[in-house]
Amino acid sequence: MIEPQKGGPLGRLTARYIDWRLRRDFRGLWVRGELPASDESLLFYGNHPSWWDGFAMHHLCVSTNRDGYCLMEEQHLAKHRFLRRLGAFSIRRGEARSAVESLGLARQLLKRPRSVVIIFPQGVLTPHAPPPLPLERGVELLARRSGATCVPVGLRYAFFEDEQPDLLLEVGPAHPPGPLAVFSTALDQVVAAVMSAQTLNGFRRSA
Repeated sequence: MIEPQKGGPLGRLTARYIDWRLRRDFRGLWVRGELPASDESLLFYGNHPSWWDGFAMHHLCVSTNRDGYCLMEEQHLAKHRFLRRLGAFSIRRGEARSAVESLGLARQLLKRPRSVVIIFPQGVLTPHAPPPLPLERGVELLARRSGATCVPVGLRYAFFEDEQPDLLLEVGPAHPPGPLAVFSTALDQVVAAVMSAQTLNGFRRSA
């Protein structure tokens, strides 16, 4: 497993670079919905339409003063090891030993106040995929074992009469761990909501 290496000068430099890229490449990053106000740890799970998704989720963590970590497939993290500075750590899909190790680290991270673990339970990039979204069971297992409060996040990249795209995040209601069907229903709802937006009404600018 490739472990996260957050903090230090390189971590701060990487975070500033990603923030600059988001501001350069998008007209704005917009959020609708609210996160829990408490210091409890959270499990973010979202759809996965783009390579930018992890950066968008990282920004959501930073903008709400939370300590974010993201579970990533190992072959991709090995090619972009600088992402460890943002809190990325790896899993090898289809390998039980790797899953146990990675989910164990995620569980430990979720014991920290205001920590967030980010997971994309579809497992692969799925651009333009409408609900219902097929999910793998890792999100259910991690939620049950950690007891973390779970937050669905729908992501969308859209053009609203501007030459630059907008990055939209729809934050759904927090819920406790449950069966996979609970995660599927909640994620489908936020994805449907963000995909149906015709304007930025109701969204607040975050970047």
